[in-house]
Amino acid sequence: MDDLRRCDPQVHRAVAHETERQLAHLEMIASENFVSPAVREATGSVFTHKYAEGLPGRRYYGGCEHADQVEELARTRATTLFAADHANVQPHSGAQANMAGYFAFLSPGDRILGMNLSHGGHLTHGSPVNFSGRYFDVTSYGVSESDGRLDYDAIRDAALRTRPKVIVAGASAYPRIIDFAAFGEIAREAGAALLVDMAHVAGLVAGGHHPTPVPHADVVTTTTHKTLRGPRGGLVLCRQEHAAAIDKMVFPCIQGGPLVHVIAAKAVALGEALSPGFAEYGRRVVENARVLADVLLERGVRLVSGGTDTHLVLVDFVGGDLTGKQAEEALGRAGIAVNKNTVPGETRSPFVTSGLRIGTPAVTTRGMGPGEMRRIGGWIADVVEDVENEDLAARVRREVEELCRGFPLYRPDSPPGGPDLAEA
Repeated sequence: MDDLRRCDPQVHRAVAHETERQLAHLEMIASENFVSPAVREATGSVFTHKYAEGLPGRRYYGGCEHADQVEELARTRATTLFAADHANVQPHSGAQANMAGYFAFLSPGDRILGMNLSHGGHLTHGSPVNFSGRYFDVTSYGVSESDGRLDYDAIRDAALRTRPKVIVAGASAYPRIIDFAAFGEIAREAGAALLVDMAHVAGLVAGGHHPTPVPHADVVTTTTHKTLRGPRGGLVLCRQEHAAAIDKMVFPCIQGGPLVHVIAAKAVALGEALSPGFAEYGRRVVENARVLADVLLERGVRLVSGGTDTHLVLVDFVGGDLTGKQAEEALGRAGIAVNKNTVPGETRSPFVTSGLRIGTPAVTTRGMGPGEMRRIGGWIADVVEDVENEDLAARVRREVEELCRGFPLYRPDSPPGGPDLAEA
C-alpha cells in the first residue's frame, strides 16, 4: 500500500488499523467473513475503471469484451452452483437484489407477507423504515412464542387470510433450518409468488448443509459475502420464465452501470464455492455454531429456539436487565466482535435491543474448530455475566489476541482449489 500511504496517509492509517483489528480480534458477526487473496485481487482490479451498462453481448458501451467474459463466468458458476435456470450477478447488495425481485412482481401498494424484523426477518422484508415497508402493504409472520421456531400452519393461515402477491421467506437472525418446500406449498395455495432471501445461508446451501430454496421459489436472492465467502454484493436466481423481468428490474430500473470489478470477484468466489473443499468448510461452520451454542447453554445463557442448526446463535436477554448494546460493547472491549440484535418478545429499541447475534463463518475461515469454540463460548459467557468488569475484559482480550496469533488469516502453504486461508 505504498501508493496509498504516500497519497493519503489518513486513509492508509485507517486501513492499517482495520487490518490490525481483524488480525487481533475474533470476528463473530454472523454476516461477516474473510475472502481469499484472489477475491481481494479481483475486487481491486482494473475492472474498476470499466463502465458496462447492459448485459453480456448487449452493452451500451464499447470495449466490454472482457467484462462480458467475467460476467458470463459469474452467471454460469452461479447457476451451476445452485442448480438454477438464470442468474443476474449485477446487484450491488442483497437489498437491491430484493428490490429487483419485488419490482418484477409488484406495483406500489401491492401486498407482501414477510418475516417480522424482531423475529429474525430483514429490513427489506417489510420493515416500515425500509422501501419494502413504504412501497408495499405489509403483513408479517413470526416465530412461535413457545419454541422460537417458525410456525408453518400460522404462516399458511396468514397467507390465506391476507392473500399477498408475494411471500418472502428467509431471515437475517433465525438459527434454525427453514422449510422452503413448505413455503412453496403455502405460496401456491395462496396464489402468491415466492421470493426467498437466502443471503445468510447461501454458503450452507451451496455446500449441502441447508435445503435449497431454488426448486420451490420463483425468485431467490442472496448476498455474495456472508457464508458464501465472496465480495460484498448481491445476486438474483430465478426461473427462466422470470429472467427477462428480473434483468430489466436490475437495469435500467434500480441500478446503472454494474461494478465489473466486484462481478469479477463474485466469479472467483463462486468458483471457489464449486471446489470440493467448500462443502467441508460449511460442515465445520455448522459444527462450530452448535458447539458454541452448547457451551453457552451450559453456562446458563438463554438462546432463541434453544440452539442452532446453522451458522449463528441468537442470545436472548428478554426480561433481564442486560441489553444487547451493553453486551456488544463489553465483548468489543474483550476483542470479540458481535452485534446487538432484536429478538422475539423484544421490548427495547433497535438501537438497544434485548439480544445478541453471534456467528461462526469468519472464525471457521481462520481454521478454528470445536476446541476454540469452547474457549470462545466460555469467554462470551464470562463477559456477559459481568459486563462492567474491565479487568476481566482486558484479560479476555489478551487471551483472544494470543488465540488469533495461532490462526493467521492468510497462509502461503494453504492448499490450492479454494481460498488461501487457514485450513479453509
